[in-house]
Amino acid sequence: MCILRVEGGEREFYMYDRLKILALNANKELAQQIADIAGAELLPCKVTHFADNEILFEGQKSFRGDNVYIVQSTCNPVTDRLMEVLLAIDACKRASARTITCVMPYFGYARQDRKAKARQPISARLVADLLTVAGANRVVATDLHAAQLAGFFNIPVDDMSPLPLFYKYFKDLNLENVVCVSPDHGGVVRTSRLADKLNAPIAIIDKRRPAPNQAEMFGIVGDVKGKTCIIVDDIVDTAGTLCLAANKLQELGAKEVYAAITHGVLSDPAIQRIKDSCIKKLVITDSIPLSEEKKCDKIDVLGLAPMYAKIICAIEDGKSLSDVHQSLAEDALKN
Repeated sequence: MCILRVEGGEREFYMYDRLKILALNANKELAQQIADIAGAELLPCKVTHFADNEILFEGQKSFRGDNVYIVQSTCNPVTDRLMEVLLAIDACKRASARTITCVMPYFGYARQDRKAKARQPISARLVADLLTVAGANRVVATDLHAAQLAGFFNIPVDDMSPLPLFYKYFKDLNLENVVCVSPDHGGVVRTSRLADKLNAPIAIIDKRRPAPNQAEMFGIVGDVKGKTCIIVDDIVDTAGTLCLAANKLQELGAKEVYAAITHGVLSDPAIQRIKDSCIKKLVITDSIPLSEEKKCDKIDVLGLAPMYAKIICAIEDGKSLSDVHQSLAEDALKN
């Protein structure tokens, strides 16, 4: 019997001896936190590059018979991070790992989930195939860009929502006259879930995207005048859409503007745009590590490690992940 250390107390759970966590280059700190909370071993490994930038993965301890959880977000540099995951999966498979689970807090290429124009690839499906063919038995991700991405896989995919973290954050602020805002029609479901928890109405921005990383705002459905607005989305990349939405809300009389975004990609010039915007606080998770040069007073980061520790333990114990998510939501309501 082991102890799972969570905010607000301790809980007992059964831990399999063969649970091992493998940290690649993208999320070493998050992986260490997960291992510490779950009481699991963090397997040593080495990821190096040849002179021509070819990647070499070397496990430094036996994987034989273990349930290995590879923790890696496929964030910038996306192709390198993805290749590291594929090589680690292959190494674990060839070293006789019992099961291989990819813990991907941020699933890169998720935005390319359809043919938006003729002669475009469906890149998210290709990445799903690569992970499956490499030998992954399961994928655990956070807030996939679209729920139907799970259908691209022929292996189990668990898409965990950070909603309990966002709910607790905004509940603790005691905001008044809140309205949750979807930056486009596709994000209405995600926005509605947070709005339901906060007992708040929603508003929807009519956004058109003429080209990647470009957006145009045409209007807003809903009342935002005199309200505290929370923009809810899954990804903030260059922050052009986010800041444009915030400015539009301010023009229409919003009292304050916050943003709850799961994945802080924050490519240049995102940080400068956020600093110059009317956004009071941008709340993100640590699915993508926030480098020192990107840290600023307007950005708060919420940790995913306790959630992932619970998920991994539930998988090992054969328990329902829906129950885990319900437990997280209940904890947020209590605290």
